[in-house]
Amino acid sequence: MKRNKILVSALAIAFSSMVLTPVSGLKVFADTADVNVNIDTNAEKQAISPYIYGTNQDFSNAKVTARRIGGNRSTGYNWENNDSNAGTDWKNESDNYWLTLYDVPKEKYNEPASVYTAFHDKSLAMGVPYSLVTLQAGGYVAADQSGPLANTDVAPSSKWKKVEFNKNGPLSLTPDTTDGSVYMDEFVNYLVNKYGSASGSKGIKGYSLDNEPSLWPSTHPLIHPDKTKCSEVLDKDTQLAQVVKKIDPAAETFGPALFGFSAFNDFNSSPDWSSVKGNYQWFIDYYLDNMKKNSDAAGKRLLDALDLHWYPEAKGGGQRVTTSDTSNVDCNKARMQAPRSLWDSTYTEDSWIGQWCKWGLPLIPKVKSSIDKYYPGTKLSFSEYNYGGEDHISGGIAQADALGVFGKYGVYFATYWECNSDKNNYVQSAFNLYNNYDGNNSKYGDTDVKCDTSDINNSSTYASVTSNDGNKMDIIVMNKNYTDSINFNFNVSSNKNYTSGQVWGFDSNSSNITKRDDVSSISGNKFTYKIPALTAVHIVLTTAQKSSVKGDVNGDGVVNGRDLMELRKYLAGSTSNIDLNAADLNNDGAVNGRDLLELIKLVFEK
Repeated sequence: MKRNKILVSALAIAFSSMVLTPVSGLKVFADTADVNVNIDTNAEKQAISPYIYGTNQDFSNAKVTARRIGGNRSTGYNWENNDSNAGTDWKNESDNYWLTLYDVPKEKYNEPASVYTAFHDKSLAMGVPYSLVTLQAGGYVAADQSGPLANTDVAPSSKWKKVEFNKNGPLSLTPDTTDGSVYMDEFVNYLVNKYGSASGSKGIKGYSLDNEPSLWPSTHPLIHPDKTKCSEVLDKDTQLAQVVKKIDPAAETFGPALFGFSAFNDFNSSPDWSSVKGNYQWFIDYYLDNMKKNSDAAGKRLLDALDLHWYPEAKGGGQRVTTSDTSNVDCNKARMQAPRSLWDSTYTEDSWIGQWCKWGLPLIPKVKSSIDKYYPGTKLSFSEYNYGGEDHISGGIAQADALGVFGKYGVYFATYWECNSDKNNYVQSAFNLYNNYDGNNSKYGDTDVKCDTSDINNSSTYASVTSNDGNKMDIIVMNKNYTDSINFNFNVSSNKNYTSGQVWGFDSNSSNITKRDDVSSISGNKFTYKIPALTAVHIVLTTAQKSSVKGDVNGDGVVNGRDLMELRKYLAGSTSNIDLNAADLNNDGAVNGRDLLELIKLVFEK
């Protein structure tokens, strides 16, 4: 049932994963095979972070819960005048491109930080609860809009302003653009002054400690021509985190935004890695351990989230899965298997990582083990990731699978990086499968529960319940088989008796999410549902409910003032635990102010 202001519903997603030809133990279905899915709503329960459904670039037609402003250009952004430098992404050009990219009104071009304020204002207007913004630590930022720079324009020079973490003086809301420096404490203070603390409803929640520092010599050779040292990024992140915590203790810090496995391992063969490695297995261990030591010395946590970027190196048919070319069927199949590198110890991807660095996979358990050992309590973030094939069913399934993995394995924050902006309908549908599967903003549940499939090659499955609605369970299921349908046999262990199920999904014929046949013949929480090849569905199971008495919003058998109070709370968004059928007094399929008026009349009549 629809609701005017806040729509809270449980959503279930179970995914069925596709075949990667080299994978051992792969089943080849002759026609329709059976896969067993066992769900236990009382096992492995853990909250799903609301911030895993995020993006770096805005979608045209998908619901998101987090937004990030970052990328290579963020390293050279000057908050005082809003000029930035593209680095080697585009001719080392300094310009005002970000002002247009983020739709800054022309009358605000000269306002400090207007790129970031326009970005965060949009988050607030969209109802997105989490903005992650990137601070600068590379050393220098664009001084002006002087266009493409010559190879001789290496910082320090007139083309750059020096980045200082602390001003060591009064912080101004009108920064001095003539002093040759930009100050990070003044930057954070400006944003906090405008929006309030991260603890408030409008404050910026998170700050990223720059972007992909191990790549600075290649992405920004004029800002940072020398190879970045491990000790350098540790020192800079410590200082910059202290700046954030000093000005807004409630804000979260994310670092070091490592670009990929080479950075995870030895910080891209950093010149000082051999001297600092000691007994650490990889750079992640070194970074976590020393950020913990520096936090202890500072008397406060300095790193809230370990932030990684993940563009899979997995290949199929000789082609990397991150490509937008979907003509290679073996690559498409490999793409749907690639999310298994995040969690599955039985899977070996076809990549240099799978061949030479298998010790670092599966990635999430490996990283969490490092966190537990060296800096317990640190959250895990993937502020950039992309599985390729963004406008193909294989890309849609891989994206939906990744979102399921993030929820099941406790990722805190994730923002997808768009590589094919003109064609990413399947990726958008993967997000909507969780956040807007029925077109009414209905969502997947907020609590993950145990959900296992008997065939992880051909299927992926996830299940959740909603903490304030005990009558629903959401299941996400994906059939990754390239040619054949699968009969999924579900066995649900629960203290609830589920009696009906509705299904929505997308498939290889269309990225549009459509209503599918309902689940039939549920008996003893067991049922079978046939899912076609290359299809992702969201199944919503519901329990039998007693027939509603119109107006008995709180279900206590009496229509009175208490029901009025509950309906008012519902419309204000402070509760969702009401009988929606009883609250829809005018039977128009929506619960809104008209029903409140009807209930007022009914209560006074009684």
